[in-house]
Amino acid sequence: MNLLISALGVLGVASSGPLIAGTLGATSVTALAIAFWRNAIAAVVMAVPVAVREPRQFTGITSREFGWSAVAAVALAFHFACFITALQLTSVAAATALVCLQSAWIAVFQLFRGTRHRWPVLLGLGIAFGGVVAITGFDMGSSTDALIGDVLALAGGALAGLYTLAGGKARQSMGTGTYTTLCYGMCAALVAVMALFSGQPLAGFDAGGWLGILAITVCAQLVGHTAFNHLLATMSPLVVSMIILLEIPGAAILAAIFLNETLPGGTYAGLALILVGLAVVVSGQRRGRARADRREAELGTD
Repeated sequence: MNLLISALGVLGVASSGPLIAGTLGATSVTALAIAFWRNAIAAVVMAVPVAVREPRQFTGITSREFGWSAVAAVALAFHFACFITALQLTSVAAATALVCLQSAWIAVFQLFRGTRHRWPVLLGLGIAFGGVVAITGFDMGSSTDALIGDVLALAGGALAGLYTLAGGKARQSMGTGTYTTLCYGMCAALVAVMALFSGQPLAGFDAGGWLGILAITVCAQLVGHTAFNHLLATMSPLVVSMIILLEIPGAAILAAIFLNETLPGGTYAGLALILVGLAVVVSGQRRGRARADRREAELGTD
């Protein structure tokens, strides 16, 4: 059963890039419309069970929880804006690989906060950076738009890392349903404001556009992320993190099949370097955290 759920999770998150690129290219749907409806629908879906079973969770949100949720929502809103726009400028494979660098960005943020990483984490960061150089180098030679798309995808990955860190702070005392409802809801509201100022419509699309939005929300948000949240209860976080990395080759394969996307050989080499580097980073981070947890258990906590 875990193997089936893992396959559904990978297929769900890997379909995000190709579905978004296909919807943007074939319909009048805008980038911010996808971000808005994806978060708005997910917020409603996550809110219903909590409202029915434990409605007091919404009235008991503290200022600290609200603050960290707001930080996460802002980071998530700009993450979607950067990533979805990047998919209009560069390849699906490159954008997905670069935005998946969020694990590496988290390690970098931790370095600035004084965390001393084990050598495998630093090695993995170096390998992943080599992949970034390979991808951006080939895109620099192809077009300016592709290079701008790469930069936006990199920014999207950094914002995803910030979203994860802020969400971790909020989740210390919040349930999953309460946090995701609040975060996704605030994210949708912020995206709506961004759409208003940028002149991007959030409605008035044809049937194909709405079908694309629904497919993105169901496949990537509800199926993909829900599958991995379920696996965290039955598998180790390290294994789940490694499985999620299959999104990178998965998105490249789906884009090649359904969007006829072809890339230079050097770009595929860059994808492989990022995949290997992230695997090393995730493995090193998890091992370091496990050792820290064991030391804490031995010494006791206040």
